[in-house]
This record gives sequence, C-alpha cells and structure tokens, in this order.
Amino acid sequence: MGDNRITSLEPERYYHIYNRGINGETIFKSDRNKDFFLQKITQLLIPVCDIYCYCLLSNHFHLLVRIKSDAEINSLVKVQNLDKAFSEKGLHSYQNVFSKQFSRIFNSYSQAFNKENSRHGALIESPFRRKEITSEEYLRNTIVYIHQNPQLHNMSDDFRTFKYSSYQTILSNKSTSILRKEVIKLFDDEGNFIFCHQKMVDELDF
Repeated sequence: MGDNRITSLEPERYYHIYNRGINGETIFKSDRNKDFFLQKITQLLIPVCDIYCYCLLSNHFHLLVRIKSDAEINSLVKVQNLDKAFSEKGLHSYQNVFSKQFSRIFNSYSQAFNKENSRHGALIESPFRRKEITSEEYLRNTIVYIHQNPQLHNMSDDFRTFKYSSYQTILSNKSTSILRKEVIKLFDDEGNFIFCHQKMVDELDF
C-alpha cells in the first residue's frame, strides 16, 4: 500500500483525514484543548472543504471531508491571499491550499498547547494522513467508524454519549458547520442512521 500521507487531494472528492500525536503522545488534555482545535477547524477548514463528521480522542483525531469545487477554492485563494499555495498548475495546487490550511491549524494549536503545558517542539505528526473515499458504501462505513472510534479505543463505554464526536450533533437541531442533512440523506433517514450505527464496524483498511 502506498503512503497515504502523500495521496493527492482533488476537488469535489471525499477524504478520511486522520492524524495523531508524535509517538502516540497525548494532544488533547482538556475540553478546552478540544474546543480550541474545533474552533480552528471551523475557521480554517470550512472555507476549503465540507465537513461530514469528526471525532477527537486524546491522542488522535478523525475527520471526513469533501473538498470544495474549483470555483469555491479559487474564490478562497483570492480572498485569503493564498496565491502562492495555488501557484502550481493542475490538481496538486488544491492539495497545496488544503495542506496550507491544515498546517495553520496544527501550528496554531501546537503553539497554544505547548505554551499551556510548558513543552517545546512538534506535537502532531506531519504530513497528515488521508484516505480517499471511493464509494457511497465506504463513505457510510467511514462515518460509522469515526463515530464509533471512542468505544473502539476503549475511551467510552458508549460512543453515542461521547462529547467530542459529531454523532449527537447530527441527531440534534443545534447550529453546526457539519453537513447534517447531507449525512442523514446518505443513510436515507435519521432512523436508518441510528440503526446503521448499532453494529460495531471492523477496523477500516488504512
């Protein structure tokens, strides 16, 4: 299997993005840490991708995203002065823009975490890992897997009650940047979304 840290990111495609602390080190020690990380995700990733689900655990995180269209990313480049990242011709230019935004998230978060914990140096592995989602079935399975992750890693007795995943948000009516309606539509309706989460999935092929 090839290195999934160098898989090209292309517009209007789905990706499972996941990463961890260096040497499995803890990267989230408090709810405040997780809230800050999610704020950075909203601030810097929403302009370049749609977020379908997420989960933050103590030493790693998962996101399922859909890279936005050519037109949307071109608009971002002009508005946020990302011309240098977009200077390459072809598909890799989109990867540069997306990777630049992720780098800004990691740098900002790591600086804040290091200051709070009196540590120095890199915190999160780089480059981040990614896996293209190539079918609707794989898309649904990945959503379920990400939501079940806290229980799969014995960090929760019941993933449905885990605070830092999108499972409860998708079933709620509160304001969110998650594409709630699109996620439910993938499962046909809310009832089937709940039903499909009842069976624990096996580890996905990374």
